[in-house]
Amino acid sequence: MSDYKVTYFDIDGGRAEPIRIAMHAAGLSYEDIRWSFPEFGEKRQNAPFHAVPFIELNGNIVTQSNAISRYVGKMCNLYPDDPLQALYCDEVLDALEDLNHYVVQTFGLEGDELKQAREALMNGRLTVFIKGLDGLLARGGGNYFANQCLTIADLKMATMLKMMRSGNLDHVPADFVDKLSPALAALQERVNSDPVVQAYYASRSDG
Repeated sequence: MSDYKVTYFDIDGGRAEPIRIAMHAAGLSYEDIRWSFPEFGEKRQNAPFHAVPFIELNGNIVTQSNAISRYVGKMCNLYPDDPLQALYCDEVLDALEDLNHYVVQTFGLEGDELKQAREALMNGRLTVFIKGLDGLLARGGGNYFANQCLTIADLKMATMLKMMRSGNLDHVPADFVDKLSPALAALQERVNSDPVVQAYYASRSDG
């Protein structure tokens, strides 16, 4: 029986994906609990803060995706030991949470209201954050955000980019990020081809 349980939506993406990848990289056996959206509506009242993801660690429930990512990242060399590099990593994690907040505010909208909200997002916060994150990537050397290697910051960024570049985010063109920051687009491809990430998805397909 696994000592760990990860609870999130039944999607490959979102806030739990960096946690799942890092847990696989750390060799941690865990139960991957995936709730449908209707199931989340039924069970959220019993979840800490009425939100996911959360993990169960030896019977204790722990919340907050960035905190969990750091915890697991330290077990598999996906989080820097150097305090300054750790700061750079944390900065990206927190910036992406801020960006997530603005994007999620548009979920549930429909029709013209959704179109206007997404256009305002692209003309405002989304552009600000993409340009800002582009600068943080440049500061890290251009290939990774921190430590000159793959970290949980890159995993979280790649997960966000997967959504934004998919063409499935209504009224956000699939090439929106590519035009603003070719470097971030290249980061997603770099992360996707990393052996750590490929090993995780290979294990999913085997399962």
